[in-house]
Amino acid sequence: MAKEIDGFIKLQVRGGSANPSPPVGPALGAKGVNIMEFCKRFNAKTQESAGKLLPVVITVFKDKSFDFVVKTPPAATQLMEVAKLKKGSPESNRQKVGTVTWDQVKGIAENKMEDLNAHAIESAMKMVAGTARSMGLVVKGTPPWEN
Repeated sequence: MAKEIDGFIKLQVRGGSANPSPPVGPALGAKGVNIMEFCKRFNAKTQESAGKLLPVVITVFKDKSFDFVVKTPPAATQLMEVAKLKKGSPESNRQKVGTVTWDQVKGIAENKMEDLNAHAIESAMKMVAGTARSMGLVVKGTPPWEN
């Protein structure tokens, strides 16, 4: 018989650097989860992507045990890395702060494909391109599906 689920906790934590301070400690403590055990397991699992912001969904069971799934970094974070920016534009419709190519958008879309709500790579690319535009980035070139 499967364990009974008590709830879910969604957090964004830097890979390899989870510690009991906020936001991790208070969120897990409120559900009665062993904070240090989570930190050790998360840091071990995310050692290869140290420093990157990673969304994590923690499933808490009735017996206070837990399981977690680490997702891919947010598209906005990946776009800022590719465009070498610290932050997006405060007025994305007026003030453009950088550019990305369709090849870079395709790379990000392929990386995020498992976490996106899309079946085709073209749909995923459109989602990532929309995120880029909302951040004040210009997507250069013509989309591959228009060639």
